Amino acid sequence: MTEPGPETHLIVDLSSQRLRVLAGSGALREYSVSTATRGAGEMTGSRQTPRGQHVIRAKIGAGAPPGAVFVGRRPTGEIWSPELAARFPARDWILSRILWLSGTEVGRNRLGNVDTMRRYIYIHGTPALEPMGVAASHGCIRMRNSDVIQLFDLVNVGTRILIQEDA
Repeated sequence: MTEPGPETHLIVDLSSQRLRVLAGSGALREYSVSTATRGAGEMTGSRQTPRGQHVIRAKIGAGAPPGAVFVGRRPTGEIWSPELAARFPARDWILSRILWLSGTEVGRNRLGNVDTMRRYIYIHGTPALEPMGVAASHGCIRMRNSDVIQLFDLVNVGTRILIQEDA
């Protein structure tokens, strides 16, 4: 496999629920993900996963333990557990790491009522009981905690991401 470098980029395929890490012309890694239950869409409030070209705007959670809980992009000091989940059944769990996305296509996924960054769309960890490979999120791209930690270490702020419906 190729090593990560400045040309590393990601492709998220909504139809297969897969995220691929590419470097140059070679595949580096591939992960199962979970995108929005409501499918693809860019509108604010849609609870859909936005399509098109994006970049990683911010990396949040470096060094946090697996399962660390984030609320408002800040660690709460909690580690996810079934007991914690039972105490907060309405939480949309954002765990371990956050890769905050920003659209790059004005009018499609950047600015106005289609702004990915202002919609707080992330790639983030999720509890192990959440399914992967099926659309089940509120708009973000969910990953297994171990996978998002590995991905976090492979990418940089500014890494390009294409989110598409058919690979």
